[in-house]
Amino acid sequence: MDERDVDICVIGAGAAGLSVAAGTAQMGASTVLVEKGEMGGECLNWGCVPSKALLASARAAALAARAPALGVHLDGAGVDFAAVSKHIHATIAAIAPNDSVERFEGLGATVIKGSARFVSPRAIEVDGVRISARRFVLATGSRPLVPPIPGLAEAGYLTNETVFDLTRLPEHLIVIGGGPIGVEMAQAFRQLGARVSVIEQVSIMARDDPDLVGVVRDRLADDGVEIREGTIVTRIARSDKGVVVTVRNPDGAEDTVAGSHILVAAGRRARVDDLGLESAGIAFDADGVKVDARLRTDNRRVFAIGDVVRGGHRFTHMCTYHATIVIRNALFRVPAKVRLDAFPWVTFTTPELAQVGLTEQQAVARGGGIRILRWPFAEIDRARTESEMDGLVKVVATPRGRILGAGIVGPHAGELIQTWVLAIQEGLGLSAIAKMVSPYPTFGEASKRAAASFFTPTLFGPRTRRLVGWLRHLG
Repeated sequence: MDERDVDICVIGAGAAGLSVAAGTAQMGASTVLVEKGEMGGECLNWGCVPSKALLASARAAALAARAPALGVHLDGAGVDFAAVSKHIHATIAAIAPNDSVERFEGLGATVIKGSARFVSPRAIEVDGVRISARRFVLATGSRPLVPPIPGLAEAGYLTNETVFDLTRLPEHLIVIGGGPIGVEMAQAFRQLGARVSVIEQVSIMARDDPDLVGVVRDRLADDGVEIREGTIVTRIARSDKGVVVTVRNPDGAEDTVAGSHILVAAGRRARVDDLGLESAGIAFDADGVKVDARLRTDNRRVFAIGDVVRGGHRFTHMCTYHATIVIRNALFRVPAKVRLDAFPWVTFTTPELAQVGLTEQQAVARGGGIRILRWPFAEIDRARTESEMDGLVKVVATPRGRILGAGIVGPHAGELIQTWVLAIQEGLGLSAIAKMVSPYPTFGEASKRAAASFFTPTLFGPRTRRLVGWLRHLG
C-alpha cells in the first residue's frame, strides 16, 4: 500500500476544502486534497453558481416585463429556456478552472480523486493509499434532504442537484419547501414563464425577520407564485399530465395540487456516511459533525468546516470563513474562534433580503431594552427613479446606540448589508453610520437615514430648541 505523511489532509473539494487547501499549500505546508466527486463541490456545480446564473436570466425577463412602466417597449421579447440552460452551464464552465485539479496542483497541493475513510484517529485510506497527517480537515459538505413522503420516489422529483439540467421550462413547478432555495427557485421559474406553487409546512423564510419576509411574500404573490403556508404534503402520485400532490391545509382539510414537476427544497443533510468517523473518534449525527468554537472535533487532530458542521449556517461564505479559522489554528496554533454576531446572509429574491446579527424577535427574547429603526426605500430618491420602492432598512439597537442587528429587504440588499456587517464586526455605533457621507442619489442613503433616525428625537427636540434660542442672544 502506498503511504504518505503530510502536514494537512483536506477531505472534500468544495468551497470549504478548496479554501483551506489553497491557503495551506501556498503557505508551505505539505497538503493533500481528497475528492471523490466533482471539483468545486456544491457551490460550483449545483449551488450558488448555477442558481445565480438562473436568477440573472429570470431578472432579465422580469425587467423586460416591467419595462413599459418605465416607458420602454420591447417588442417580441421572450424566454428561450434552452438558451437559459446554456447560459447556466457556460457560467459553470467559465468558473471551473479556478477549482480544477490543475490549478490546485499548481499551487502545490496533491490532489487525490477517490473516497476517503478514516482507519484510525491519525490516518485515512483512499483507494489503496494510506495518508497520515498532522491535521485533517473534514469538508465533505451537505446534500439535499429528501423527506419521506409516500409516493415521492415513484412520482419523481428534482433537487438543486438536478434542476439545472432541465432544458425545457416546466409547465407547473411544485416546490416543496419555502426556505431560501425554495423561494429563489420559485420566483425565478415564475419570472421565466412557468406556473409555480410553493408548499411550506410552517412559513416561508422562517429564519428571517417577519417584517422583511412580508415584503418578499407580497412580491412573490404579485409575480403570480402560489404560496401555501402551514401546509403539509401527505402523499404524491403520478398523473397523465405529471404529478398530483395531496396536502393537508392549516384547517385540517385535504386538498390537491396538480403540476408537471416537483422540486424538493426541504433543507439539507451533512455528508457523514461511509467516512469511518467512528474509527477516528469523531462525534456526529445526521445533522453533522460536532465541533467546538475552534472547529475542532472530539479528535483534536481533525477539524470540520462548512456544511458538514452540526447546526451550522450552510452558506459558501461560511465555508470560506471557516477556512480562515482552521488555517490559523492548524498551521499557526492561534486559538481563533468562530464569531457569528457579524455573520450575514442573503436570499437573492427580487427584492433581495439580507440580514446580519440579531433580528427584532431574537433581541426581545434575549432581554434588555432595544430600539427599532426603520427607513423605507419609498423615501429614497434613487428608488423612486428606478421604480423600486418596495422594502426597507430595519435596525435593532440598544437604547445607547449599539448595533445588535440589521436587516434589509430591497434592491441590492446583499451589497447594502455589508455596511452593517462592518459596523457590528468593528464595534461601531449608530453615530458612525449616521455621520457617513452617502453619495446622492444611491440606495445606500437608506442605511444612513435609518441610523440618523436614532438621533432625530434629540436633535430636533425641545432641549436643542432652547439651546439655539440661548445662543441667539450671544449674537
